[in-house]
Amino acid sequence: MLMRTDPFRELDRLAQQLMGPGTWSKPSAMPMDAYREGDEYVVAFDLPGVSADAIDIDVERNMLTVKAERRPVAKGDDVQVELSERPLGVFSRQIVLADTLDTEHIKADYDAGVLTLRIPIAERAKPRKISIGVGTGHKEISG
Repeated sequence: MLMRTDPFRELDRLAQQLMGPGTWSKPSAMPMDAYREGDEYVVAFDLPGVSADAIDIDVERNMLTVKAERRPVAKGDDVQVELSERPLGVFSRQIVLADTLDTEHIKADYDAGVLTLRIPIAERAKPRKISIGVGTGHKEISG
């Protein structure tokens, strides 16, 4: 069998083995992307191999917390593991959300190992027109 050697992957694997899997009191980090799409912010977390019922999403004030647990696959007595590189345990990420986001209407979707959260921008944070009274008439100014 032909195998490539990647010294950085080996260092990552060794560090993971030394630190052990993430636990609920000391979870490992999970990779994420965040971007704005129209009138909402989108945050995507990579959670391959995690079942949807093992994901917990909480919002308290403006702190968003995502926790997930990748559990080991049940193996029989006659199974011998040759290589195990996928980390098991608990993963967590906390994000401070701006006050301009509507945390009451967050939508979560989990597909193909990616958890996607869509957080709408609050109405009060969107641009709006304000009219100015000049004498007896009103004039609109774009803001």
